[in-house]
Amino acid sequence: MVLGGAGSAGNAWVIGVVAGLFDAGLDVTDADLIIGTSSGSTTAAQLTSAIRPPELYAATVAAAPPPRRGPGGGRPPHAVGNLLEQTSAIIAAATDPADMRRKLGAAALELDATTDSAAQAQRRALVASRLPSQDWPETLVRIVAVDAHTGEPVVFDRDSGVGLADAVTASTSGPGGPPHTIGDHRYIDGGYRAGENADLATGYERVLVLSPFGGRSRTPEEWGLHLATQIDQLRATGSSVETVFPAGDAVAIFALGANQMDPAQRPPAARAGYDQGRALAAHLTDFWR
Repeated sequence: MVLGGAGSAGNAWVIGVVAGLFDAGLDVTDADLIIGTSSGSTTAAQLTSAIRPPELYAATVAAAPPPRRGPGGGRPPHAVGNLLEQTSAIIAAATDPADMRRKLGAAALELDATTDSAAQAQRRALVASRLPSQDWPETLVRIVAVDAHTGEPVVFDRDSGVGLADAVTASTSGPGGPPHTIGDHRYIDGGYRAGENADLATGYERVLVLSPFGGRSRTPEEWGLHLATQIDQLRATGSSVETVFPAGDAVAIFALGANQMDPAQRPPAARAGYDQGRALAAHLTDFWR
């Protein structure tokens, strides 16, 4: 199972989809491998814990949002727009994916120079508080990040020697935030490798992709980072692939430029995902089993 990222709302939507499937009789958390990118890494850690999807869903829709930091909650809307413009400019100036990652890493490292260690420790603690367990699960989970200095992608798992909370913090470090430090290395968001990183499931018979952004990418299609390209590659190697994209009330939440970091978006995103999960269960049951 492949879990793409899309901020706080993306986390809630994926939890909703999986809970809806679960309540309709299909438990996809029994996957042999779960790949998590950006907020999808948080979701992967949550879904492989001892807490069942319906409980995660109930907590998501019932939780009161934290104090708002701007008129739109989470990041202020103008900040979301600025980040989109800044990262889009970096992508447009890059010559290929490796160059893009290096440039994005350099921009994050500039921000890192203005961020004190206490703030970074506080962010790690916040990420850790969202995880039901600090231990890697028995299920094989792969979490994607990018080395901020070299631009090289990194995949963490239970054998990588990196704690689960650090791996998730690294994968969720961006955009607009400083890199996460692990030892002598600094890491930025795994979404800078690709939005879903579905290609990491190569060799698996069945691949289910949950993509809050609907497989969209701001990178040139010829770079091969679009989900459609990765799905073609998976199918060419013998994998059967199914995708779930936002529908109904969730579409507007994940529109380009919308504030997916707004905590107020979590309950409606989760509810929309839940409804989708229940509606898709019959279709996906034959595929998954």
